[in-house]
Amino acid sequence: MAIPMQLEALTAISPIDGRYHHKTRELAAYFSEMGFIRYKVKVEVEYFIALCEAGIPALAAITEDDYDAMRILYREFSLEDARRVKEIEVVTNHDVKAVEYFLKEKFATISPVLDQAKEYLHFGLTSQDINNTAIPMMLRDAMYDQMLPGFRDVLKRLEALAEEWKDIPMLARTHGQPASPTLLAKEIMVFHARLSDHVNELAQQNYPGKFGGATGNFNAHFVAFPETDWHDFAGKFLAKTLGLRRSRPTTQIDHYDGISRIFDNLKRINTILIDLSQDAWLYVSLDYFKQKVVATEVGSSAMPHKVNPIDFENAEGNLGVSSTLLEFMSRKLPVSRLQRDLTDSTVLRNAGTALAHTWLALQSLLKGLSKLEVNRAMIASDLEANWAVVAEAIQTILRRENYPNPYEALKALTRGKGKLDESAIAAFIEGLEVSDAIKAELRAIRPENYFGRGDWR
Repeated sequence: MAIPMQLEALTAISPIDGRYHHKTRELAAYFSEMGFIRYKVKVEVEYFIALCEAGIPALAAITEDDYDAMRILYREFSLEDARRVKEIEVVTNHDVKAVEYFLKEKFATISPVLDQAKEYLHFGLTSQDINNTAIPMMLRDAMYDQMLPGFRDVLKRLEALAEEWKDIPMLARTHGQPASPTLLAKEIMVFHARLSDHVNELAQQNYPGKFGGATGNFNAHFVAFPETDWHDFAGKFLAKTLGLRRSRPTTQIDHYDGISRIFDNLKRINTILIDLSQDAWLYVSLDYFKQKVVATEVGSSAMPHKVNPIDFENAEGNLGVSSTLLEFMSRKLPVSRLQRDLTDSTVLRNAGTALAHTWLALQSLLKGLSKLEVNRAMIASDLEANWAVVAEAIQTILRRENYPNPYEALKALTRGKGKLDESAIAAFIEGLEVSDAIKAELRAIRPENYFGRGDWR
């Protein structure tokens, strides 16, 4: 029989709120139930103030001091406030109506004027006018306060590593096999360039919000105040007060194409970071990188020598979970039956979980990158053991000199012949029917200096 448990980190079902709570708690201000309620309170309060500023006669007595008092309700929103909203929701069985009733209670305590005007709370709106503005504000604020700085920290770390290791030649591997050498720093900057493109795109995303009443037409607003241009009102309210771009036209809910675009953007960033994590893991396995040892840490419960690349593995796993959620949400959210169904509501409550897994991955990835130490001796040894990679250079110079069948000659020398050393290459060059000057040019080519000029500086 299941044992009832009080909710805390050790009893939470989700590892985001359990094992990893100390690493993800920064996101709770945005995506927790309390955070979500606070954003809904903000929308309701600011909408009420916007109605006051629109010149509705019944609200003429409300002053700037009242505005300040109302804004305190979301600026100083407390855990006790959130609990009161949830108590009301037990009765209403409706989360947004509970917020409305909570605010009516608060208005009564602020001033008689606000108490008298409280029926203008949630005036003419449907719940999605609140949810479809609160959620994009949550996403936007979490993105700018947490996620974008986290991505930029990875970019800065990659830049620092590239600068530190800028002159280290390294054997490349295509199809897992030795290939034309490259520079370690250039390979790092490949990830920097890819990540930078998508992070910049994410920073420029617009955050859309729906605001238009029960079916998107402001039916109730126009029947009450037909002379007011409510569409103009909504556009300005979202842009100037909430910092959102109004989706228009809509059904009862936002069509979510904009949020889907943001989730797809995040998913592409995750994909690049998975690629980076896997490559870092592979370079550790090749002994190109060593990992700084923390004396108190245990790599394996059975093998004392192990220093496992767990940070890159944790990053890869969390990025995969995040991308799975993001992909599902970006595919599902834009699809809703007729003017709406409720599937979007429960799905969107997982947006914070998706971002939290990426946030965990960023912390693991940064930790892993900070522990890397380049093993110059191993990288140099691998180059020295693969002299066959200069065959490309030799045959290309021979092509330049119009030497007969140069590719075929190098193919016969290198393919399927096992490891070739410097002496084997030197003997081949010596046997070529070319000038001494060309032979000298060919002898100067070595695995450690044949790395071209990577376009990354």
